[in-house]
Amino acid sequence: MSRGYEENGGGYSNSFALIVVLFILLIIVGASFLG
Repeated sequence: MSRGYEENGGGYSNSFALIVVLFILLIIVGASFLG
C-alpha cells in the first residue's frame, strides 16, 4: 500500500517538477535574451 502510493505520488511529483523546472528555465533564458 505504502509502496504503491509512493510510486504514484513519485511519478506525479516528478512530472510536475519537470514542468516547473522547464518553465523556470524558459523564464531565465527569456530574461537573459531580453537583456
